[in-house]
Amino acid sequence: MSDSIDYKQAGPATVLVHAGRHRNKEHRFVNPPIVKGSTVLHESVKDMIEREEHRNQLIEDVPTYGIWGTETHKAFYDAMKTLEGAAGVWAFASGLASTTTPLFAFVHSGCHALFMDTIYGPTRDFAEKILTKMGVEVEFFDPYIGAAIEEKFKSNTTLLVMETPGSHSFELPDVPAIAAKCKEHGVWSVIDNTWATPLYFKPLAVGVDVVVHAATKYIAGHSDILMGVVCCNEKAWPKVFDAVTTMGQTATPDDVYVAYRGLHTMKARIEAAFENAKLVVDWLQNRPEVERVLWPVLESHPDHAIFKRDFTGGTTLFSVVFKPEYDGKLAPMIDALKIFGRGYSWGGFESLLIPGYGKRTERNSPFNRMVRVAVGLEDPKDLIADLQQAFEKLAN
Repeated sequence: MSDSIDYKQAGPATVLVHAGRHRNKEHRFVNPPIVKGSTVLHESVKDMIEREEHRNQLIEDVPTYGIWGTETHKAFYDAMKTLEGAAGVWAFASGLASTTTPLFAFVHSGCHALFMDTIYGPTRDFAEKILTKMGVEVEFFDPYIGAAIEEKFKSNTTLLVMETPGSHSFELPDVPAIAAKCKEHGVWSVIDNTWATPLYFKPLAVGVDVVVHAATKYIAGHSDILMGVVCCNEKAWPKVFDAVTTMGQTATPDDVYVAYRGLHTMKARIEAAFENAKLVVDWLQNRPEVERVLWPVLESHPDHAIFKRDFTGGTTLFSVVFKPEYDGKLAPMIDALKIFGRGYSWGGFESLLIPGYGKRTERNSPFNRMVRVAVGLEDPKDLIADLQQAFEKLAN
């Protein structure tokens, strides 16, 4: 049974299938129950008080109210803790909520916060529109800054936020070097690890304090829920737990169940789509219209050495840069696609392709001649044929 498995010795597929199951010895179904509820009944006042005290001390016990999570949540949290090597995990009603809400644990009026220039766009908006109104000084840094990040630190710097790879432009920051400098200077570090998933990169193991995922993407994997998750080391967990629960953040049992179910097949789904992506990328690299493909998996990617050092595998999202003569002229090609969908997401079973976009202040990208591609589970020959017929629009 799952409770007797040594997950430190088990392979990733085994962890994905078994972690979090059979918490309740009386429940012998393969899947955990979907427990819905607000009110929790207690045997006595003593029980109520002890359970409140245990929660405040981060000691697991019967929850005092539905917002603290049900058995459904606990199964998912146990699995994510095992996968990320985390001390604590919490789920949110969207990926964006997971990339923003935990940050309140580390900022205050008058502090200084650093964000990677190529961070997820809505996270950047949160920094510029919300944190600045709170009196937080927000500054952006080049993703290639590495250990030199300490030159950006001030006496009031409390937080650094990064993403790997960079959104749309796919730069790989030197995460271990940045995390080490953060630790040395007492700055909290947070990273968006959605692209790699816990399968292929474990930021907590290289010194990052907090990891966030848009579980909407590869974790749930079927484009049918919105959900995010935060995974924290032992030092950060009490602060994050206090911040996100004080703000009433939670996710529904139904969505948590779907995300937990998605974990079981995540490795199989990504690996199958990855094989498709290799074929699609190979075709794209041989097209005369294409200048380069931005996919860290490729040896031609400028950060491939970091990819080989830090990652154990890659996923199926990448960008394509077209030659300068196609600047601002990609819309007819995108509109002509029949199998690739035009949608703002990725990590599901379907293939998607959208125009490149983003805001940059430290490192420019030619977004007007870029597209972002998410390869799914369709037959690769059909995906390539769809691209082929759409590329004909570029000639006109």
